[in-house]
Amino acid sequence: MKNGELLEQSNKQLAHFEKLVNKDHVLTDEQKKSLKTQKLKVGVDLGTSSIVLTVLDKNSHIIYGDFEYDHAVQDGIVVNYMDSVNILRRLKKKAEENIGVELTTAAGAIPPKTGEKSSKVVANVIEEAGFTCTNVVDEPTAAATFLKIKNGTVVDIGGGTTGITIFKNKKIQTVIDEPTGGFHMTLVLGGRYKIKNEEAEKLKRNKDREEEVYTVIRPVVEKMATIVEKLGSQVEDPVIVVGGATNFTEFTTTFSKVLGRKVYKPLYPQFVTPLGIALCDHAK
Repeated sequence: MKNGELLEQSNKQLAHFEKLVNKDHVLTDEQKKSLKTQKLKVGVDLGTSSIVLTVLDKNSHIIYGDFEYDHAVQDGIVVNYMDSVNILRRLKKKAEENIGVELTTAAGAIPPKTGEKSSKVVANVIEEAGFTCTNVVDEPTAAATFLKIKNGTVVDIGGGTTGITIFKNKKIQTVIDEPTGGFHMTLVLGGRYKIKNEEAEKLKRNKDREEEVYTVIRPVVEKMATIVEKLGSQVEDPVIVVGGATNFTEFTTTFSKVLGRKVYKPLYPQFVTPLGIALCDHAK
């Protein structure tokens, strides 16, 4: 498949999910009846700025999505256990009410190389919220699963970390994780405008001021790209960036300039990893 066509199928799914997520999407009685006989797939993405719940049917078709903003995770690590559990319980209950089916299992994810302890905490949050946790994968691998990557470099930029996974013939060749992400953009904005982090976060998401904001946070993006660039010949094409922190028009332009190669970004890149996590439910 040509690189220009690589994301076409994924973009259709992402556009569909964007129409469903956080819209209190209620299924018809016929749809609910059909789902009662299926083994659904559920993904839980415990992010630095939000917790996302995704639900797929047995054929991996998207049927539901929801999220809540939070600050229960920092640099990829759960720092407020009960907040995470309570948010996830609410998301689970709301999903079950809307789709009419009990959600019994779920998969989770962690930044690369954050260790067994981090994986265990994520699994415990999922279990405490009422699921059986079937799997905990690293975030770039989840993203690659959704994007159906055989060869390439996935750069998953979250709130607190930048995770990079390089794939060749569907096998992981290199995995690294660096402590820089969307929150560091927020810190730079806060310092530049002398405002609190909460205000800086809102400013970062203000599309009307994107050009102004991006001028300030561009050095952070360049630093992220430099992390990839230092991997040299290990980097496999295509390079694909995902994660909410990539939601700037000029993001891939900056990355491409540093790397000296084409960089791709899916539509709604913040939803790539959550959907990939759901695909990993039941899989080991």
